[in-house]
Amino acid sequence: MSIVLYHGSQQIVEQPEIRIAKYNKDFYFGFYCTVIKEQAVKWATRYPMTGYISEYVYTENSDVSIKRFDIMTEEWLDFISDCRLGKSHNFDIVEGPMANDTIFNYVQDFVDGKISREAFWELAKFKKPTHQISFHTAKALTTLSFLKGYEVNGD
Repeated sequence: MSIVLYHGSQQIVEQPEIRIAKYNKDFYFGFYCTVIKEQAVKWATRYPMTGYISEYVYTENSDVSIKRFDIMTEEWLDFISDCRLGKSHNFDIVEGPMANDTIFNYVQDFVDGKISREAFWELAKFKKPTHQISFHTAKALTTLSFLKGYEVNGD
């Protein structure tokens, strides 16, 4: 199976790489994409600079280990909490709901112990998450083929 994925950033990325950031992300350090073009545009234009979208063909490969979360679940919440606390995992690729800005704050409050698990679910139940797929190993990155890159704005 092959699908088009989008990556939004401050530059066109023909050769994706895994970068260690200052903070831990939902699925830990990795190269993040989405199937939702509008979401990638938001990623690309979140700073007051020119943004760029890079498009890739993603071809599934049975030789890479994939962890999928179809919806927000207890397991998803625990996985994100662990990743944000700096605990790595052994998956090549992780795919699932992305905590939008509001849900992101709820997850962080849960991770920080400011709200309970029950409070998280009560707050998050009416929020619609978006999509993310993250690539965590060099082997995972071989499933991506660069298609094209282009400039976008946040209008």
